[in-house]
Amino acid sequence: MLRRLIVPAAAGLLLAACAPDSNPDETPPVPAADVGQQGQAAVNDTESDPDVVKVAAGSKDHTTLVAALKAADLVNSLANAGPFTVFAPTNAAFEKLPVGTVENLLQPKNKATLVGVLQHHVAVPVIDVEMLADGQELGVADGGKLRFSRRDGERYIGDAKIVATVRASNGVVYVVDGVLLP
Repeated sequence: MLRRLIVPAAAGLLLAACAPDSNPDETPPVPAADVGQQGQAAVNDTESDPDVVKVAAGSKDHTTLVAALKAADLVNSLANAGPFTVFAPTNAAFEKLPVGTVENLLQPKNKATLVGVLQHHVAVPVIDVEMLADGQELGVADGGKLRFSRRDGERYIGDAKIVATVRASNGVVYVVDGVLLP
């Protein structure tokens, strides 16, 4: 008899303790079902340095790269803690590819190929190219390798010239003037 009274009372206390506070100034929590769909890239952080994805998204010269990251579902992966080294081709770099290549890669049926191309532009961990020796090879996320070189005082990764360096909260972005194909 006592057990019949204690169990419902304990359950009531447990439910009351788990009930959300009714503070109108607080933002309601994101439902668990939405968290997986939004991921790290959806975090609105205006205090920290931008991550590698936000660096690219904030550049008018990287709209093609950002569109490709979205089509390949890699935005959340690259928004995570890293650290990453990203070789980010400019829009002009993508325009050097044969006509129709980018449009073809962005089609859903070619997602696996697009993922492979994009992963060929990412290395883990952060790599300081100033410390690399001419001819040194770097492993990239697709399992391939890229060769670093110095020519006429310029730095190259594969055949792409490194034209700028941007530090990010989760790595470094090297802006390159060519697309690195596996």
